[in-house]
Amino acid sequence: MSKAVKVDEDAKSRLEELQAEIRLRTGRSVTQQELLSRLIDDAYESRTEVVDSFRESTVPLSEDEKELMREGRFDSGVETTEEDIDEILYG
Repeated sequence: MSKAVKVDEDAKSRLEELQAEIRLRTGRSVTQQELLSRLIDDAYESRTEVVDSFRESTVPLSEDEKELMREGRFDSGVETTEEDIDEILYG
């Protein structure tokens, strides 16, 4: 059972380029349906990365974002040791 999926011209062109490169490098012709199925299988296996790619913000932070974080720091005047942090986190 196949269904039509609409893609823009740029995506269609890149799909055709991949299809041609597979044919050149492997000597095997693959249909666009085979190629799309493989791409979907690969994306499904790394779905966390695919989902994350749609998030508004990404990690690592940009240099501007890092600078904004640095600007927001302040000295509380209290020295904190590793033991203090361990006690707070782990009880």
